[in-house]
Amino acid sequence: MTIYLNFFIAVWLKFFFLLTPFFVMSVFLSMTKELTPRERRRLALKVTGAVLVTCFTLYFFGNHLFSLFGITIDSFRIGAGALLFLSAVQMVQGNVAVTAGEGEHDIAVVPLAIPVTVGPATTGALLVMGAELQGAWQMVIGCAALAAAILCIGGLLASAASIEHVIGKRGIVILSKLTGLMLAAIAAQIILTGIRSFLASK
Repeated sequence: MTIYLNFFIAVWLKFFFLLTPFFVMSVFLSMTKELTPRERRRLALKVTGAVLVTCFTLYFFGNHLFSLFGITIDSFRIGAGALLFLSAVQMVQGNVAVTAGEGEHDIAVVPLAIPVTVGPATTGALLVMGAELQGAWQMVIGCAALAAAILCIGGLLASAASIEHVIGKRGIVILSKLTGLMLAAIAAQIILTGIRSFLASK
């Protein structure tokens, strides 16, 4: 039981930081200034649903995509890790900016779910992490951890205004930069694993 719990917590933490919760929350707040608290909660629910569908689709079909395009998982690890690292650097430097397109009315799916929460770097990392899981128990716990991480994001969005009132905009910016540091560490681990596995297969 301890092994399963430790595995769940480890995978949950990776998924949670991979979805850049505090950056997503800051974008959500800036794009919903004119909405009432009830409308914000409704929008948060829609974003959560869109992220769930997107993430689980990527999570389950990673191996199939690799086989279809003839890409080895080690090559994808290195590429996805590099892209994730660049995103982490932008987040730490505060250079990430997202704006809604002109005439955009429903922002739940685009841009809040895609690409704010599930961007290109997150997509690559999800494909890799889904393909890495071996055995039924790892897949089940991985799915539970992913679902829990997404629900936590939804909870943060639903209570974003209250959180901002407590820690302020500066606090959210600091947490976003810390998230970037965690992403950089995850990216480095993905790249090193890909390089090590690639060299071991030679």
